[in-house]
Amino acid sequence: MRSWRRVGGWFRHPARRVPWGWITAPLPAWGLHALALWAWHVPSWFEAALASQGMHTLQHASFLATALLFWWSVLGPARRDAQGIALVSLFTTMLHSSALGALLSLSSVAWYPSYALEDQQLGGLLMWAPGGLAYLACGLALAARWMGASSKVVVRVQAGTRRV
Repeated sequence: MRSWRRVGGWFRHPARRVPWGWITAPLPAWGLHALALWAWHVPSWFEAALASQGMHTLQHASFLATALLFWWSVLGPARRDAQGIALVSLFTTMLHSSALGALLSLSSVAWYPSYALEDQQLGGLLMWAPGGLAYLACGLALAARWMGASSKVVVRVQAGTRRV
């Protein structure tokens, strides 16, 4: 547990707190994640990642890093107002990532010369269906948490305790 506190302390240092707060805010985290996802699926970038181990490593590192930032921005906020923003971020990510999966899946032309059309379609289907279900499940859990927090506020107001 101490090692995790040390990591948390590292992020609380004034020189890192402002950039960390900005990069993990919903809009920048959403944008970086969307950019990484879509940019690496541009055929020339995708082929470059297949041709070079360094580019392939960079591709997956950017997928991982931006996904961590995105999920940090979605799952981290405990404030009621931030939970609404997290739901919007999650929903729009589900839409655009599912759209990319659908485009890959329903295409009648192979986007990537290194892959057969059927491989591309299967990859797109995996992005579209299971990926969309993961976003949906998380969105439902966030919505339930948000509604639970809202019902507690209503109970407090009805009881006369104005602590929100």
